[in-house]
Amino acid sequence: MAEDLDIDQFDDEEVTLFEHHHMVIDKKQSMVRIDKYLTDKLANATRNKVQTAIDNGHITVNGKTVKSNYKIKPGDEIKVFLEKPVMHTEVIPEELPLDIIYEDDYLLIINKPPGMVVHPAHGNWTGTLVNGLVHYFNQLPELPGNSGRPGLVHRIDKDTSGLLVIAKSEAAMTDLANQFFHHTIDRTYIALVWGEPEADEGTINAHVGRSAKDRKVMMAFPDGSQGKHAITHYKVLKRLRYVSLIQCNLETGRTHQIRAHMKHIGHPLFNDTMYGGDKIRKGTQFSKYKSFVQNCFDLMPRQALHAKSLGFVHPITKKHVYFEVPLPEDFSSVLEKWEQYVVFEK
Repeated sequence: MAEDLDIDQFDDEEVTLFEHHHMVIDKKQSMVRIDKYLTDKLANATRNKVQTAIDNGHITVNGKTVKSNYKIKPGDEIKVFLEKPVMHTEVIPEELPLDIIYEDDYLLIINKPPGMVVHPAHGNWTGTLVNGLVHYFNQLPELPGNSGRPGLVHRIDKDTSGLLVIAKSEAAMTDLANQFFHHTIDRTYIALVWGEPEADEGTINAHVGRSAKDRKVMMAFPDGSQGKHAITHYKVLKRLRYVSLIQCNLETGRTHQIRAHMKHIGHPLFNDTMYGGDKIRKGTQFSKYKSFVQNCFDLMPRQALHAKSLGFVHPITKKHVYFEVPLPEDFSSVLEKWEQYVVFEK
């Protein structure tokens, strides 16, 4: 059922976490499990909620994530991070341009441009895709526990372009949500990454979880010690000496999965400021080359990631449907520049 869904079905979303509790363990405190200690100390906290927060990396001890059975010691510094409480759940309807590539009575497929936030949240209460949706469609359904985000069954980053499926009925939302939960949705992303992967194709199998140093950033944990199970399949489409065009297919849908996984194997996304792709990672130090790269950054001031295609079983007709959109202009222009640069250099 929809209420059992893993929040990580909302892939690639930039989630802002805020420090809600900061405590230093008293010198006289006896050693007890951290989940029990916080359950007793925090208002409205249950053992299950605390353990879930620990598993998600939202609780740190001395700057590091721990397990629920960790026993606190005098002097330990504990921090609890949560998403900032939503100020209101009423979404303001706004007349915004929506690139709808398909629509029927049960769902629609949106081609989201780069720079558009998907739903209202702290710092972005207006101008989002959802603000536009509620202007055009009345009574869009909401997932349980997802108030203020009507129609959404998954998300992509503000600066990631490409396809999103929106549910227009309760039945469609429940069915689509379960398909995402069971990872049966076919999703293909196109990315431009720094360098050239050794293999023409491969699979990255490494847990993805939040960095203890910066809660906005996700990290890969190949040993599985932290984070959640995550698998990305990639294929090199074009090698351009300093950068490569790749295709990524998600077996799981963790937050920032592609961005974290590609950084993990040494090929961060081009101009990804959060994962180190906004610096020259491959190539010469000549001023002409630096100027060329900077021009590309200016032309596409975002990470080079595009949700190219979506394939799934229609929730009502039960027929398999498939949708695909080309690269947006900023992405295609930068790719063309790299192709010309490499040819000219020869």
